[in-house]
Amino acid sequence: MKLVRASKRYHYVQIPAVFLVVAALIPMTVGCGDYPVQYDLTISSTQGGEVTSPGEGSFAYAEGTVVNLAAEAEDGYRFVGWTGNVDTVVNINSVTTAVTMKGSYSIAASFQLRYASVVAAGSYHTVGLRADGTVVAVGRNDYGQCDVGDWSDIVQVAAGDWHTVGLKHDGTVVAIGDILYDQCDVGDWSGIIQIAAGALHTVGLSDDGSAIAVGDDYLGQCNVDGWSDMVQVAAGDWHTVGLKDDGTVVAVGDNYLGQCDVGGWTDIVQVAAGGMHMVGLKQDGTVVAVGDNYLGQCDVADWSAIIQVAAGGMHTVGLRHDSTVVAAGDRSHDQCDVDDWTNIVQVTAGFAHTVGLKDKGTAIAVGDNSYLQCSVGDWADIGWVPAG
Repeated sequence: MKLVRASKRYHYVQIPAVFLVVAALIPMTVGCGDYPVQYDLTISSTQGGEVTSPGEGSFAYAEGTVVNLAAEAEDGYRFVGWTGNVDTVVNINSVTTAVTMKGSYSIAASFQLRYASVVAAGSYHTVGLRADGTVVAVGRNDYGQCDVGDWSDIVQVAAGDWHTVGLKHDGTVVAIGDILYDQCDVGDWSGIIQIAAGALHTVGLSDDGSAIAVGDDYLGQCNVDGWSDMVQVAAGDWHTVGLKDDGTVVAVGDNYLGQCDVGGWTDIVQVAAGGMHMVGLKQDGTVVAVGDNYLGQCDVADWSAIIQVAAGGMHTVGLRHDSTVVAAGDRSHDQCDVDDWTNIVQVTAGFAHTVGLKDKGTAIAVGDNSYLQCSVGDWADIGWVPAG
């Protein structure tokens, strides 16, 4: 993004001497000092989309002009906000908004990979990706799942029960924590564009639309070898789900409570896998869910205007278009107490806690904090890193 130094420009007109003589005889003639002040507006965008109104580049507007802004995301990306000189932007979180020209501004539309997680919640730990590609983690660390201080060049993170996974900028993957079922054996993976972590297994989406998985396969949750045309993967406790490029969904693994019964789903744009339930976000902003509903975690039929979903042990979380959050299911640790959250750009759910990423790069969390997995109040500069 190129910043343009603020400038306040006045326009003067050279007036011929003969005109001055005439002007002296006509007292009502308007002088040259009445020309309006103009300001520069420089518009740009990050990878993943474009600004369609007024376009991208530099434009000049009279002081006080209200300029309409509109952005459009590419496939696989989503709009997350306007950045730069945004003091007079009506709503920095809205894809369509307006700016009032009270000075010279440089404004950018920011887009992020739709399925890239920068905050991830495991059963009892929480992981955050900083904008510089380093990683921070808090919570239970029995198996070293929080020992990520030396990671770098990371663009996505995922968290399982006892392990943590990171996708590197070059498409390789790192993992740390419990290795009982070889869920951290990802050292030879390459060409990966998205990752997911289940209870005891790890899943990767390859750049050719196929999937790969390692770890516990007792219930067939790693049987993804034949998958193709995938755009996202998600992992629950003992099941794995894949979203295809046509909006349909496939799933393998534990189906004891019907959590893999997704064969009839259509028009899905994102999936999330919880303990024993599955959640799908539809193109129209509504949500569907199947599987364990003992505590109401699948009671999402009345949700609307949702742009992202997350699934925890026994609860489900939805991020609304207006950056507020809704949740359903288990409330035993207050993990669904998100009604007052605002300015959220991503949500994630652990076994009994919920984490939200705020638009300024900070984080908020509610729920079980027995291992300090909700102690994210001092996090800063958490945000997306451009991939590829």
